Amino acid sequence: MKHLLDTHDLSIDDIVNILDVADRMAEVNRRQVPKVPALKGKTIATVFFEDSTRTRLSFETAARRLSADVLTFLASSSSVNKGESLRDTIETLSAMGVQAFVVRHKSSGVPLQLSQWTDASVINAGDGWHQHPTQGLLDAYTITREFGTPTSLAGRTVAIVGDIKHSRVARSNIDLFTRLGARVVLVAPPSLLPSHVETWPVDVRSTMDDVIDNVDVVYLLRMQLERMQSASIPNLAEYTRLYALTPERAAVLQDHALLMHPGPMNRGVEITVDPADVAGSRILQQVTNGVSIRMAVLFTLLGGDSVSSLTAGGEA
Repeated sequence: MKHLLDTHDLSIDDIVNILDVADRMAEVNRRQVPKVPALKGKTIATVFFEDSTRTRLSFETAARRLSADVLTFLASSSSVNKGESLRDTIETLSAMGVQAFVVRHKSSGVPLQLSQWTDASVINAGDGWHQHPTQGLLDAYTITREFGTPTSLAGRTVAIVGDIKHSRVARSNIDLFTRLGARVVLVAPPSLLPSHVETWPVDVRSTMDDVIDNVDVVYLLRMQLERMQSASIPNLAEYTRLYALTPERAAVLQDHALLMHPGPMNRGVEITVDPADVAGSRILQQVTNGVSIRMAVLFTLLGGDSVSSLTAGGEA
């Protein structure tokens, strides 16, 4: 693997390998000093043209725990505001010796374009409505490890609820979950479903109440108001009534069911129950797993030492 631009670029073997490497990274992260010299001497640049906190910090934490050097590029405080082109920015950073770019952009396809302008690896950290592959990987990792089935989601039903139309997370998750064997059910008003959803390998339901008592995972999405060009629902109160996880709906979840959310949560919109009161909430575990998965992706792309070396101690 040279780049990670789209989950569709990953074979099943690639997916399983990254999840397996993440197990080793999770072990590193549990150490008293959670650091190994696997990518010492490598330089990784986080290049964000769209606001993010958790994804950027997760990648930077992952890079530092592998002993890589990190460059942080934020478009809001860069020469882009002086008219510098995107290509000039990438070529300038490449000339500084960057081995990998972690890129987020509001426009779909930008990470792919950047990969044509550099010899470095490019990792898509979210592009428009298109893809967010490491979020999909960390979510697949969270579910498979919770259910003890590292290579399969066969027999599991995952309900993805909310603004599917504008969600790159939903697109990455649908691809990974279905290829790992899960049945995926989309729950959203028609105005928040993508066009041609009938061609996707999913089922569609009208309200949360249609599925809540018979799913293994409830995956909530926030309303992507910043990506909507017009009102997609009559009002948020009506949306909450039909699609939010309320205390009443949480009470009928199966005992083993997981609650997940990619963050940030809009409390009072897609969720009105305190996640801490839901026994199956894995929202914070997703954040923890995100560091392990991103370590695994960086390690895999940048040709770190053999995986066995990670368990030999010797923190940097």
